[in-house]
Amino acid sequence: MNGENGAFKRRLERAMELRNVRATGMTAGEEAELEAADDEERRKRKKVDDAARVEYLIRDAMAQGKFDNLKYAGKPIPGLGERYDPDWWVKGLIQREHLSGLGPKAILLRTEDAELDAKLDALYSEKQVRDLVEDFNARVIDARRQLQGGPPVITKTRDIGVELERWRERRAAAAEATAAQEAVNQELAGKRPWWRRIWSGSG
Repeated sequence: MNGENGAFKRRLERAMELRNVRATGMTAGEEAELEAADDEERRKRKKVDDAARVEYLIRDAMAQGKFDNLKYAGKPIPGLGERYDPDWWVKGLIQREHLSGLGPKAILLRTEDAELDAKLDALYSEKQVRDLVEDFNARVIDARRQLQGGPPVITKTRDIGVELERWRERRAAAAEATAAQEAVNQELAGKRPWWRRIWSGSG
């Protein structure tokens, strides 16, 4: 109600100003210029009022301690300064909500590509490795052909021969590490505690 009264009062004041202007004998062009200047002045006043209100709200929030103990207070904001990624919001959503199997194919393929070596290392035969890489490559090619919008598919296909060779190397390295650990375990198991050696020597 107060807002309506204020608007009516402003209209009344404006009408009185125009009547006074006409009484001075101004032309229509001069009246238009004066009205435009008044409008500009009102816009400037409104901006100042808005800025003052925002500043008041910020100061009030600070006084109430609403800015205390913020999550990244005194720390760099994650991702700030990195190269712009147009898919940042999708990746963030998938990471925050722990989603799997959802989202644009381009994003899903990038995630799968990053985890592919670990999946291959869990396999037991070269045929399984070959089948998995062939399936991955087929889905990458299929995603490139589809024109459904969304982020572009930049994931590369994998060379099956190269992936088989890398899988063999990783598998051999893992077997060597396991054998070395077993040797250490057996050596430690072969050493009897000092009290057992003393006990057996006294007998």
